[in-house]
Amino acid sequence: MSNVGPYTYATLTMRPDNAPHLAVSFYTPKLRVSSGMLLSNPRPFLEFTSHEANVHISTTGAGPVTDADLAIAREIFTAAARYLADCERLHTDQSAADMTANDPAA
Repeated sequence: MSNVGPYTYATLTMRPDNAPHLAVSFYTPKLRVSSGMLLSNPRPFLEFTSHEANVHISTTGAGPVTDADLAIAREIFTAAARYLADCERLHTDQSAADMTANDPAA
């Protein structure tokens, strides 16, 4: 398996008679994740930032928080918890494999 160095990949696809499609992939240790509240028009936001790209998520139409906004926030929370659990499990597995590989008695 080859390892590619860290990068951020963003593509914008625009086709006639279709809505534009933007895809952003972060594969970098320099990713910053933050959240907060915009004060000028009170609403929450979630932000993913690298040197190459920024992704901002906020409420529908930048307006009041709706039931749909709550559902999306819960989906983000659930996905982030699953991502964390998978990262922790793989990190533990990889650390154990590294220790076994470096153990001369193994």
